[in-house]
Amino acid sequence: MNDLSSLKELFRHMEWADAAVWTAMFASPEATRDPILRDRLHHIHLVQRGFLLVWKGVASPPESPSFSESQSQVVWAREYYGELSEYLGDLSNRDLARPLPIPWAQMIESQLVRKAEVATLGETLAQVVMHSTYHRGQASLRLRELGLEPPLTDYIVWVWLGKPHSSWPPFAS
Repeated sequence: MNDLSSLKELFRHMEWADAAVWTAMFASPEATRDPILRDRLHHIHLVQRGFLLVWKGVASPPESPSFSESQSQVVWAREYYGELSEYLGDLSNRDLARPLPIPWAQMIESQLVRKAEVATLGETLAQVVMHSTYHRGQASLRLRELGLEPPLTDYIVWVWLGKPHSSWPPFAS
């Protein structure tokens, strides 16, 4: 968790994979209206934003907007990546070792049955990538349950494709 270059690459993959899932969702009007899929994608992007606020030193939780349709939701999801890129551009490898208390860590201490240790900035950056991957897998399962073929979003597939830039639905630009 102390190599900024590798973390930035993982975030590039994360955006590419997020965009691929959104694009697959918009292949089906039924999928764009599916509350389970929309809630899962909302959760992914809400957590991404929550960590970005913590990284920036903002103590308040992220605003959790509600969306009446998926097009506004995907625009909101994509906007995060511009903010993330700006934030990551100001970091150095030394910053990654900085302790970063997470405001909501206390909420899960009862499940941990102990006090939560303080994570570093680098560890929380890695957490966002892994959390997004986990829930993107759930979104892909839901696409399959809706009769759609989920996209291949594995990191190695991204590498094999030459690490392409993300391709969001056209209206998300």
